[in-house]
Amino acid sequence: MTLLVTAAAFAIGLIGGIPLMLGLRSRHRVVRLVVRFVVDLIRGIPPIVWLFVLFFGVSIGAFRFNALAAAIVGLGVISAAYVAEIYRGGFATLPTGQTEAARALGLGRRATFVRVLAPQAARTALPSITTFLLALVKDSSIASTIGVTDMVFAANTFVRQNPMTAGLTPFFVAAAVYVAISIPLAIVARRLDSRLRRSA
Repeated sequence: MTLLVTAAAFAIGLIGGIPLMLGLRSRHRVVRLVVRFVVDLIRGIPPIVWLFVLFFGVSIGAFRFNALAAAIVGLGVISAAYVAEIYRGGFATLPTGQTEAARALGLGRRATFVRVLAPQAARTALPSITTFLLALVKDSSIASTIGVTDMVFAANTFVRQNPMTAGLTPFFVAAAVYVAISIPLAIVARRLDSRLRRSA
């Protein structure tokens, strides 16, 4: 369940961050200001508040978010805001000459963005995206507060059911699992980053 929440929220962030990043880079000042306000608002509110609002506060007719959906959507929206800033930072580091050179070669705006700028920005943004993913793995534990049966929820439940014998062992086990998930992700990300830099 921990992996499901993390993977789904991260996927939403990777996709949702694209239009937000485009809005942050828009030529129209009003669009930039509106998107900036939305991104700052999302990032400024603690994740647990977003999860509580979605789980307890959103009710449209008979529709209500269940715990899993609220966790995925909440963390996904937060991820989109953070990833949008990472994307924006990746594009901001690119020399302006890249765009000028692409235009001199006759490439249109879309081709320049997709074929020239985006691949370079992705290489620049990869370390930050990896760092955010590792943080998201740990932040997924917040979902336990609304009843998602992740590792922290399971550890807490076991301790409540066995108060005399459990001690802190279940939480140490949960911590060990988080470490076992995070370290391989970090190793894979470093290798991917090195490979992309060599191919640049």
